[in-house]
Amino acid sequence: MSTQQQSAGRGLRIAAWVLVPLGVVLVLGAVGGIVRGGGLEGERITVRGDAMRPTYGPGEQLTVTRVGEGEIRRGDVVLVGVPGRYGNAPVLQRVIGLGGDHVESRDGVRVAVNGERIDEPYVMRDPFGSAGPPYDVTVPEGRLFLLGDNRPAANDSRYFLDEQSGSVAASDVRGRVRTEWAVPPALSALVACGALLALVGIGLGIWGYVNRRRSLAQW
Repeated sequence: MSTQQQSAGRGLRIAAWVLVPLGVVLVLGAVGGIVRGGGLEGERITVRGDAMRPTYGPGEQLTVTRVGEGEIRRGDVVLVGVPGRYGNAPVLQRVIGLGGDHVESRDGVRVAVNGERIDEPYVMRDPFGSAGPPYDVTVPEGRLFLLGDNRPAANDSRYFLDEQSGSVAASDVRGRVRTEWAVPPALSALVACGALLALVGIGLGIWGYVNRRRSLAQW
């Protein structure tokens, strides 16, 4: 076995010993970043009541992440604590109207926001066809009009219309239910880079081992 062959084989093995651990470190670091900030961090809660069925039922475990007042959108399911309501316990409800929105339901079933009826496939209707109370409100600025998905059972904004049109302050929102992970592109790229380095390192290591076996066979 020549000195050149020995050097080449040794170089491949050294490259493998460097690249594989480096790739693993990058992947683990990126995964740690995803866990801390890319989708898993938040407040864990257990659904207690029926107000959000069929979307979320009693006993279901959810993660609620902090959200700024300006980031709240119609359709979001939020955890809100309203002083003086619900025994001051936080509840889950869906955002129907934002500050300035005109929200109405003439029949207590169909809901319109700013003159347009909204599609609500998530709502549980009363099988006996009974409707909730009708309402016609304009949501004050900085506040939210909230409804439960289980309309027959939800004690929501419809029943507090004499308190600022049933709305709650956006600042009372403790968080939004996370429906999917939001992994930053940089962390995704880091995972891919680490995996590639590890695979290249493994390939070089195998190549170096095969070359070494071939060289020994030539003795």
